Amino acid sequence: MTDLHQFRRIVWPLAVAETIVWAAIYYSFPALLPAWESDLGWSKTELTGAFTSALVVSALFAPVAGRLIDHGYGRHTFAGGAVLGAVMLLLLSQVTEIWQFYAMWIGLGFAMSSALYESCFSVLTHSMGPDAKRAITLVTLVAGFAGTISFPSAHFLTDLVGWRGTVLVFAAAVMTLAVPLIWNSCRLAERQAETHALAASKNAAQALIVVRSATFWLLALAFAVLAFNHGMVITHILPMLDDRGLQLETAVLAASMIGPMQVTGRLAIMAAERYVSTRFIALGCYVALGISACSLLGATAAPGLIVGFVIFQGAGMGVFSIMRPVVTAELLGRRNFGVVSGLTAVVYVGGAAVAPMAAALLWKTGGYDLVILVALAAAVIGLLALTAAWRSASPNDSG
Repeated sequence: MTDLHQFRRIVWPLAVAETIVWAAIYYSFPALLPAWESDLGWSKTELTGAFTSALVVSALFAPVAGRLIDHGYGRHTFAGGAVLGAVMLLLLSQVTEIWQFYAMWIGLGFAMSSALYESCFSVLTHSMGPDAKRAITLVTLVAGFAGTISFPSAHFLTDLVGWRGTVLVFAAAVMTLAVPLIWNSCRLAERQAETHALAASKNAAQALIVVRSATFWLLALAFAVLAFNHGMVITHILPMLDDRGLQLETAVLAASMIGPMQVTGRLAIMAAERYVSTRFIALGCYVALGISACSLLGATAAPGLIVGFVIFQGAGMGVFSIMRPVVTAELLGRRNFGVVSGLTAVVYVGGAAVAPMAAALLWKTGGYDLVILVALAAAVIGLLALTAAWRSASPNDSG
């Protein structure tokens, strides 16, 4: 077990840092999408293509980041990603051409591959041993407020200093607050890893043997479709709620409440986890996202269903943020966790990557009702795939 004082010195700063990084980098896109569409004159499809490109890059480089963390370079990998993110945001504030917008978001994709949950969870799993689940839970409890911070602050700052000034503020927050917190916490985690970490395979081919198992691919599919569901919803949430008849201020409030619902879901699981299995909790996340999609679909006729949408979308994704690394370690093992987690992240982030563009194309074809129906289908497919992954897992898979 990790010393309580040491645990706090590592985990709480990382929780704050992840909140800032998620708010400033990831959630800045959906929060500023209407402002970009209005000010820059580019279509929703053109804009979301940049975010898709960023997420594709993030997915492709996640295993590389994981491998570096497995071999003890978590501090440089994690903090370096945050620094790159701040620099890219600074440059993003100056764009005037669509190619520049795409270039900056591709750069942000490299930053996200090293600075979001994948790297943080790999550092914690690598260094905390049996305390990793508790550490991950605490980080996600705090970072669940990232969207709550990003949407209203972007709305307020855009009215005050324009979207360019807003992006500059976000860049400054990452560089001056998140980067020092990450650097110091990872330094302490490296010391902790000396007693808790399992030795990584020296040969990369040994670490990649996991891809031969059916469990890996079923798990990857389950993760990918969940990311696809949430990616479509979160990147289009403001125009989607506008389509449901909500005014902008109300839509911003609803989007901002998804974060607290993530935290609420995580708190509920912390209270209930001793009574229910990891498997039951993980499968329940897909059920929650299915209910969320149904609520959003019916909100045109019954606006009160927006409340159900916010609760179940937030709680489902909030709990799954904890469950994803836990399920990965349970079914595929903790050794080489950075690489294994990075490999599952390729398809997970890949699902999130294609989601914004896919939603834009679906919207052009059949409106947001079609987008929501596809999100519902993704939740059902994910439920079936995760069930099959658990059934296919053997003692060798999870050991």
